Amino acid sequence: MATCDTCGNDYDKTFTVTRDSVTGTYDSFECAVNAMAPVCAHCDCRILGHGVEVDSTIYCCAHCARAAGRPEVVDRAEHR
Repeated sequence: MATCDTCGNDYDKTFTVTRDSVTGTYDSFECAVNAMAPVCAHCDCRILGHGVEVDSTIYCCAHCARAAGRPEVVDRAEHR
């Protein structure tokens, strides 16, 4: 059995996740998300979807990007 890197649980159904050069072993998606999901630069929530990236800074949504001083970020493209 392997041990979860987040909670320390010794579990026979662990899995590994690799992002860039970082690999971790986890017993649940909850633990994997806690360890590896990026954090919004404005509200500190874990980003589980696409998020918004502006100049290498990641936000969970356009609202947080605007609140952090990036007024040009919008949720939807204008329709012509």
